[in-house]
Amino acid sequence: MPTSQNKAVKRYRKRLKREGWVRCEVNVRREDAPLVRKLAAALNDPQRGAAARTAIRERFEETPPTSLKSLLAAAPLEGIEIERSRDPGREIDL
Repeated sequence: MPTSQNKAVKRYRKRLKREGWVRCEVNVRREDAPLVRKLAAALNDPQRGAAARTAIRERFEETPPTSLKSLLAAAPLEGIEIERSRDPGREIDL
């Protein structure tokens, strides 16, 4: 038989889920725990949340792998001669 306390907890958890909140548990060293708590508080703060997310994503989010073709297209190749000479530089005996 569910008690009123259990019902209240269920309602609370359903409300959080509806609002998009999830529980996240991490294991960190003792000296890093205050830092992780401050990070979570910054993410939860409406005024600092967007800036904190942006800074974290810029620092830790992996960039998608690029193809060799797109990497070469983005490379600064100004002033570099790409064409090669067809002259082998030596006589070839056939």
